[in-house]
Amino acid sequence: MTGTTSHNERAGAKEPMSKRTAHRRRTAGVALALAGALVLSACSGGGGGGEPEGEDSAGPEQSAAITFGDEAASTGPAEEVPGATPGGTVNVLQETAPDHLDPAQVYVSHESNITRLLHRGLTAVRLDNEGNYSVLGDLATDAGQVSDEGRTWTYTLKEDIYFNDGSPITSADIRHSVERLFADFITQGPSYLQRWLANEPETYRELLPDGPYGGEHLPDSVLETPDERTVIFHFEQPQNDLPYALSMPGYAVVSAEGDTQEAYDQEPMTSGPYQIEEFRPGRSMTLTRNEYWEAASDPARNAYPDRYEITFGHTREDTTARLMADNGENQTTVTFNNGLDAGQGPAVVEDPQYQDRLVDGYQPYVWSLAINQQTVTDRRIREAIALAVPLNGVRAAYGGALGGEYAGSLISPLLPGREDDYDPFGKVANPQGDIAGARALLEEADAVGYELNYVHHTAPEDQQAAIAVENALEEAGFDVNRSEVPPETYYDTIGVVDSGFDIYRSSWGADWLSGSTVVPPQYDGRQIADGASNYAHLDDEHVNSEIDRILLIEDPDQAATEWFELSKYVVEDAVASVPVIYYRQTMLHGSLIGGAVFNDDVGTIDMQRLYVIQDGS
Repeated sequence: MTGTTSHNERAGAKEPMSKRTAHRRRTAGVALALAGALVLSACSGGGGGGEPEGEDSAGPEQSAAITFGDEAASTGPAEEVPGATPGGTVNVLQETAPDHLDPAQVYVSHESNITRLLHRGLTAVRLDNEGNYSVLGDLATDAGQVSDEGRTWTYTLKEDIYFNDGSPITSADIRHSVERLFADFITQGPSYLQRWLANEPETYRELLPDGPYGGEHLPDSVLETPDERTVIFHFEQPQNDLPYALSMPGYAVVSAEGDTQEAYDQEPMTSGPYQIEEFRPGRSMTLTRNEYWEAASDPARNAYPDRYEITFGHTREDTTARLMADNGENQTTVTFNNGLDAGQGPAVVEDPQYQDRLVDGYQPYVWSLAINQQTVTDRRIREAIALAVPLNGVRAAYGGALGGEYAGSLISPLLPGREDDYDPFGKVANPQGDIAGARALLEEADAVGYELNYVHHTAPEDQQAAIAVENALEEAGFDVNRSEVPPETYYDTIGVVDSGFDIYRSSWGADWLSGSTVVPPQYDGRQIADGASNYAHLDDEHVNSEIDRILLIEDPDQAATEWFELSKYVVEDAVASVPVIYYRQTMLHGSLIGGAVFNDDVGTIDMQRLYVIQDGS
């Protein structure tokens, strides 16, 4: 998923927030086994403090394997957070307001983090009190029953699950939620499930062109709902990541009776513990309790606060200053997306008075510079770009070591299968860039003065990073034309195939902790289309065929290794993207916020565990 300026810029999308300290950390990578084993090594820090970790710090530590949740594990209520008290209001400071509230349209991080409080799906990922992650049945009784070597998955819905109007959630709602994903107006959410069901990734909408709105339905050979509580998915190829995919907010349930199609995007019905009392686009949102949510059916959400008051338009500087002040409402305030700002952040991390109010971890995103393969066709020119890009200049724009670590790979440190010392162009060792090497390649290609159209967005960090990149490229012999657009339209801009731009940042984060959610969505040449996530417009026969081969590998460790090998080809041979930094995030919260820990699966504070510390508690 892309990250917003705050993945996940777009989605695969968000702009990241990321930081991890050198101690009080857990790191994680994920792999899914056919029988349902989930291997997770996660970077999950409690409220730790300490010095920002430098590039010479120790690498990730591996944690034990865990399994998908069975019926017992998937039964609510959620495990109690030690010391938690119900009630009160949590205030949330956000930079960017959501454009989408319809779960099927939600893919970027700033939207996902809010909708996790509103919507439920068949499965959910839960971080427990010991720091372990598991995929649990959410609306379903377990994480799924698999048969036919991963081709058939059966889900049984729980009893006593409702929308916020009191109507029960049945298999008809799940069928409708899946079928509407094929409608033309659903353009922004994840497309894994649709593509898997169609088995024709590039033309999946043809399986049900109008969604369910023309009276047609998916055949039972694809999606079966034999009774009100049973849902059966049939795939032509094994889909062993399905339980994790179904936990994404983009696959949450939508009411068949209450679906207003496009209008649902602003006034959705909810199935989670909260509902939208008021939404003033671009300004604020108030969430109050959904009286029809049953804690006994929900193993993933504690829902301690009575309400959330969310306001938008807050910069990192504003957020950091308010939370440092810790007065009035700031004491019960958090942020889901705004990390510490580059100016005040280092001092905050070093000051003992803030240590108990910091949470930190890797974000899933990798800052990379995508190179348009359709316009920059000479590999030597692309490699010259790769050599010239200054990792240190970009990282400085995001707060130095506070904001990220130098990246050699497109695969995040959270994922399994990585080679930790991978550094194909020597950029991690020499983060200032190789200007002389880049110019030599331009001279060899007779391309000194080569014109590059570069677009970025207007957030301060992106502007500063773009200036550093522009200066290095021009020093190497390029002629750079730099343009900027607002953050809200950035991924729409670079998602146009004939955009007219040659280079641009793509901050991609894994949708779940597997390379299968990094390489295929970004570099499958059969997915080049307006609005798609192949921002480099790479259409390479080797990459396409390897994607098909690796997706069929059942052993998760082997698949993880193969995804990393293919990502190396993308970087070294195709030179489609230049890895720059692995985002990290350090976040400050108010002194009356309890339960605050970093959740690696969502790349931010775990909003499901938060509570307001009451007087005397």
